[in-house]
Amino acid sequence: MPCLDISTNVNLDGIETDSLFSDLTKAVSQIVGKPENFVMILVKGSVALTFGGNKEPAALAKIVSMGGINTEVKRKLIVTIGSILQNKLFIPRTRFVLKVFNATTAQKSSKL
Repeated sequence: MPCLDISTNVNLDGIETDSLFSDLTKAVSQIVGKPENFVMILVKGSVALTFGGNKEPAALAKIVSMGGINTEVKRKLIVTIGSILQNKLFIPRTRFVLKVFNATTAQKSSKL
């Protein structure tokens, strides 16, 4: 189940979040190759966050998925999610960071 967790310093009051959630869900589903009903999206707005020493709109996100993650998928996620955040929340793609975790890889390397 892919889970995308986004924190941004943008205030979400007055933002059409339904279309944001819908676009993010579809993008993650298509890129990672998992059904939409397994995709979880969390967006936290008005977070105390700076990037490059200033408080201009920015976002930090992480996505965790059990499988479906490789180098090409990472690139597509960064570009696509960055574009959605730029179009919906006016966050420049240069002020967006995405951490990508493949949960199955972490489990294989675990000694527990």
